[in-house]
Amino acid sequence: MTRPPSAGQGGFTLLELMISLGLFALIAVAGLALVDSVIGVDDKTEARLDRVADLQRAMVVIGSDFDQIAPGPLAGDPAGVRFTRAAPGFGGPNIGVAYRIEGGRLMRMVGGRSQLVLGDVAGARWRYFDGGWIDRWPVAADRAGDWPRAVVVELQVGGPGGGAMRRVVALPVPARVS
Repeated sequence: MTRPPSAGQGGFTLLELMISLGLFALIAVAGLALVDSVIGVDDKTEARLDRVADLQRAMVVIGSDFDQIAPGPLAGDPAGVRFTRAAPGFGGPNIGVAYRIEGGRLMRMVGGRSQLVLGDVAGARWRYFDGGWIDRWPVAADRAGDWPRAVVVELQVGGPGGGAMRRVVALPVPARVS
């Protein structure tokens, strides 16, 4: 003999259970998509921050080299620049420094060794200020011992956060090298 269900005892029907499981599944899928989206944004942000740190480091290296420029000739064209900087840590009071683009990378040559300054560089242009911006230094053979008043590097960089960058470095009072 079966008993009739009493008034306080109820349950869920199979249809109600299926609907609730379906709703929970939809909520879980939406939550998973949201988490995946947040992780993707985080990865892109991290890549951009790494690139910005690389760009800042490159500008600091260039600025530091020019801040420590030592008496000696400075020569350059739109593709690169060469000069002498004070470098007691390299075994002598001064050392030659040069910058060039090689294979999409900004390279720094110091004491005969190449160092990577910045990767993913589409182009670089160096200019020299002597009352106006010019593309070559020295402007004449009789000014080979003079320095320009400032040097600028304009970089076209790729990668996350890429674009155009510009660094202007004012040089100390022009020195004359004999």
